[in-house]
Amino acid sequence: MSSEELENKKPTVKDEWMIRQCARYDEEYSECTSFKVRFHQLFIFGKTLDCSQWKKDSVNCYKWVDDKDVRAANELVASEVERRKQRLLPHYQNNVWTKRKEPPENWNCPLPDHLREEYEGSYLDIKSKEMKGEIPASFDPTLKHCTIL
Repeated sequence: MSSEELENKKPTVKDEWMIRQCARYDEEYSECTSFKVRFHQLFIFGKTLDCSQWKKDSVNCYKWVDDKDVRAANELVASEVERRKQRLLPHYQNNVWTKRKEPPENWNCPLPDHLREEYEGSYLDIKSKEMKGEIPASFDPTLKHCTIL
């Protein structure tokens, strides 16, 4: 079987795009269980946090990547959905600010003179002009640079 045929036979998982690289789950678990972070957790929350979900996610990720285990991938996606839900919960519970339906009327008006003067020649201004093609690129990311101090 060719690699193209194997790719076509790969099982698909709904919302697979949410799955991170397996090394990211390992890093999150390692950081969550480190002494420094444990001390910080005690200081902030009064107790250490449960880091076992990061470990489960890591195991499930490797099962998905190595063995194409669809059940593991679905568990991993469910974990990511729950993590995202918990991260955005304060945003949705916010009752202090009124959310806009559309941008303000003057959102794209010209900058005041004093801000325009500060902007001229700034890094952002130069990069903007480079992207528009108004000036040649001043930095080629394909070149390797080395600085010895």
